Amino acid sequence: MKSKTKYLLNENQISEIFQKSKLGKIDGFYAMGAGEFNSVYCVNVGGSEYVLKIAPHINKKTLTYEKDMMRNEIIWYGRIGESTSIKIPKIFYYDFSKSIINADYFIMEKLNGEQMDKFSFDCSQKENPTSKLAKMAAEIHKIKNDKFGYEQNGLFDDWYQAIKTMTQNLIYDAKAVGHRSKRGNKLLGYIERYKEILKKADCSMVNFDLWSPNVICNTDELGFASYAWIDPERTFWGDKIADFVALEFGKPIEGKLQSIEAYNGVADEPIAITTEIKIRYYVASAYLALIQEVEKYYRYSIFNYGWIRNVFSANYLFSKAFKFLDNAKIN
Repeated sequence: MKSKTKYLLNENQISEIFQKSKLGKIDGFYAMGAGEFNSVYCVNVGGSEYVLKIAPHINKKTLTYEKDMMRNEIIWYGRIGESTSIKIPKIFYYDFSKSIINADYFIMEKLNGEQMDKFSFDCSQKENPTSKLAKMAAEIHKIKNDKFGYEQNGLFDDWYQAIKTMTQNLIYDAKAVGHRSKRGNKLLGYIERYKEILKKADCSMVNFDLWSPNVICNTDELGFASYAWIDPERTFWGDKIADFVALEFGKPIEGKLQSIEAYNGVADEPIAITTEIKIRYYVASAYLALIQEVEKYYRYSIFNYGWIRNVFSANYLFSKAFKFLDNAKIN
């Protein structure tokens, strides 16, 4: 998708990058992916295909949590590879020196297959994609930390402090481009109201981007669907309930029965739907809505599909979250 943040390269720049990486002389390349933040190219070198991923230009305005995000993406790939059974692409080279282009970039393996939302499953052989995503979430939630938030922005002692600061940063990001987020300020009010509940959340790796386009599917040698995970760049340390926002998107958490059943079947700490869990869920849901509200100013023009989609999605998420948070009764 077209986006203001994408840093587009020419053949000479890509050739120089691959020369520096010592992976070989390029034979061709093309832009790929439906991403909306980074530029991504498939590059052919001697019959082998690689993926080149480029962060926005250093002078391009981005959201606070997106600054230096690619550097942490490399780290998150490492943690997934070391601590889970989830397949990830191999990272061949990365460069944050800005010596060739004014942006961070890395080169990784090009996985065979298609995005989950485009893959043609054989219904007799596949695992339900929704269940698979939930099980992947359960795996990464086993990766723990004692501090919360985005590593690139600084970490906090509890989820309340982290989500409050993450929300304040987005409100600031809106203000920086001439907009005031009334709903962002309203969310801050709910975060204060439910401060003690948010403080109870334990700290896990949270992907917060569990959409089917971020899973590459293929058919293995036995004819079964295989799954690999890409783009963990938006990951943070936080409340694991936040990952349920994307799972079975649009349903209330108590209605996400397929995801919860699959998750609880493999999770170290199964979840039960309580009022406190719902409060934590709807705070995270409203936080995603705030991201969608603010990021459209940084990425899209007003008539772009991404702008329109973000408007409708943010309105929907805010409406559902605020309705519950307004009326939640806790003992």
